[in-house]
Amino acid sequence: MKAKTHFFKNLDLTSILVPEDGATFTGTKVVCTVGPSCQDVDMMCDMLNAGVVGCRVDLTWGPLDFHRKSLHNLQLAMRKSRRLCCTMVDTLGRELMIRRQVKIGEDGWPIHEESFTVSAGQQVIITTRMDVEASGSVLPITYSKFTEMAVKGDTVYIGRYLVCGADSASLYLEVVDVQGDDVVCVAKNDAVLDGLLTVFHAERSSEGLSNVQNDLPLLSDYDKECLHILAQDFEIDFLSLSYTRSADDVREARRFLDSIGMSNTKILAKLESRQSLLNFQGILNEADGIIISRGNLGLDCVPEKMALVQKTLVQACNLVGKPVLMTRVVDTMINTPRPTRAEATDVANAVLDGVDGILLGAETLRGRYPCETVTTICSISRAAEKVFDHHYHYEHLMEVAIDVGEIGGDHHGAPADSDEDGAITPSAGLAQNEVNGHGANSPSRGPSFRGSGMRGHGHGLRRDDSWNSVTSAGAHHQLPSLGVAAKAMARFSQVASTGSLAGLGYGRQDMTGAAYHRAPYISKLESIASSAVRAADRVGASLIVVYTHTGKTAQLVAKYRPNMPILTLVVPHLVSDQLKWKLEGRSSARQCLISRSLLPVLAAPSPSGDQLLHEAVVMASRVGLVKPHDHVVCVQRIHDDFCVKIISVDELGAGIKRDDAVMSHSVFGINPTHGATGPPAVQHGPGYDSPRVHNNPIGNKFGHMPVPVHLQPPNFTGSLVTVLTPTGLNL
Repeated sequence: MKAKTHFFKNLDLTSILVPEDGATFTGTKVVCTVGPSCQDVDMMCDMLNAGVVGCRVDLTWGPLDFHRKSLHNLQLAMRKSRRLCCTMVDTLGRELMIRRQVKIGEDGWPIHEESFTVSAGQQVIITTRMDVEASGSVLPITYSKFTEMAVKGDTVYIGRYLVCGADSASLYLEVVDVQGDDVVCVAKNDAVLDGLLTVFHAERSSEGLSNVQNDLPLLSDYDKECLHILAQDFEIDFLSLSYTRSADDVREARRFLDSIGMSNTKILAKLESRQSLLNFQGILNEADGIIISRGNLGLDCVPEKMALVQKTLVQACNLVGKPVLMTRVVDTMINTPRPTRAEATDVANAVLDGVDGILLGAETLRGRYPCETVTTICSISRAAEKVFDHHYHYEHLMEVAIDVGEIGGDHHGAPADSDEDGAITPSAGLAQNEVNGHGANSPSRGPSFRGSGMRGHGHGLRRDDSWNSVTSAGAHHQLPSLGVAAKAMARFSQVASTGSLAGLGYGRQDMTGAAYHRAPYISKLESIASSAVRAADRVGASLIVVYTHTGKTAQLVAKYRPNMPILTLVVPHLVSDQLKWKLEGRSSARQCLISRSLLPVLAAPSPSGDQLLHEAVVMASRVGLVKPHDHVVCVQRIHDDFCVKIISVDELGAGIKRDDAVMSHSVFGINPTHGATGPPAVQHGPGYDSPRVHNNPIGNKFGHMPVPVHLQPPNFTGSLVTVLTPTGLNL
């Protein structure tokens, strides 16, 4: 893939150094790790108000009771602060640790009473013997087959849980011999080992994969037990899958989640080793999002390649529209109230690269300044977003899509113009519930980027991906694979040359119509999403409003990184598992929180789509997203038509400007059954059960929203409370 350069229009340092104007919108999201430093309800409220949109509990360390208390306190904090927040559970998985004596503190957090000092050149033995206690010279490891993995000359890293690798709690060892149950090493640096000590066996090969991998299960028995217990009392939005190695790992986790009733939980694959990079395409196709775990990943890659690895991963995730989070950004703020210049630059560069959010670890788990850390991240992100080149990002995605499509689009699987390249056509019967893209993919087996498609298997279609649940329990819609997304975007690229489109199989005449006519369903949604962003840019819109059931439509819009917020109206809908009916949509709203620029709001059914849009504009005006006479671009579905509508805010900022002359030419749509030349979308007539916006917190740094006199504000208890009444859904 091509590297994305950053060009700044303003080179006047005098104006650049002007302090921030106190803007309230931050597109880049912040997810924190809950620990002793931030478990208190009041501290959680402060962090939610500062900009936190997600909280992670890590099963790697800490008893289950502590994590249950953390999730309970998060519910109380959401109710108290009236902020929406998603929940994430991180697994223990294949983690290797040093076995040490531990006791539980008064706050329920495990602590170690003593630390070990190691000097450079000192001999250190890592042993698998069970009868040995940890000391500065002997470290018993939890994995009994570690001696089968180690080879003379290998590098073994031992460090405190969630350290950056550059502090006093990080120890680098070189293996000099393997003797029975012992791995004899020599220390490369001085270190003071304290707290939970984790072990990472760095890859010895400079190019491929030659290390023997541990055979620990993807999900430990402890992971499974904790997930089963937590799922009974809390709604878990994301599973952070530690040490993901391949697409098979994601599928295995999906099967387990489905088996315990967590089918709505999305899977974020953590990339922590070189093996995950070698299998990245398959992982990306299967997972619902990516976490770049830069701590371990930085140990398994040479330093000069890390920047390129990070940029490539972010760009690939942007291309398919899946959220990507990055870890280890401001480690020094564990002990200091201000980041280093390198850390501040690192955060800004991540935002400029296109990352969706930042995942904080030790900074909030045991740091002294958790709230200040969140505020700092948001401030740096806002400053970087102001100079983010949205036009170049849009065109860059299109150019990359064409390149990827030409390289790997037609060499494997179905041809580029086939409906079998990873999309469901409207005739498949699954597209009627959602405006969103429905590609499905198998893991890649080749080096080129491609989508292997969705194939019929007698009874119907096989769905390997798991982005959302729709008409029944266990049924999932998908975002496209890398290859499918590339071909879809290439077909509708506004900057594509005639030669490029011709290279995709279309002639020079009427290529747009032919591409649209022959394109799969997901391509048409790509067209709507990209058109909405381009329209918003052309008219200088202040806001994009997207109607959706599961959030995927909004994600397709967000992948193009528009320079305005995307107000996502999530419409709850009833689904059946053939035994009972269940209302879904609450979790979808929370899951939208980790996607860049999305501001999710729950909406309820209403007979009038115009009334819903009016209330959405009123709410946006209250929180300062729009001003009088601003333009708003709306993406919605009416019957079988997809519609992009441009409206204006009235002169008082109290609703939509009712101007027939404006409305008559601001509506255009595409019917998936008619193609680009089909009849335009119609704005009137019954049949579309539009939602009604409620006064919901939207999970970003806004003040409290005034409560409209005609709406009852929701009661947040960790999930949005929903009551089914004879007259409809009251949220």
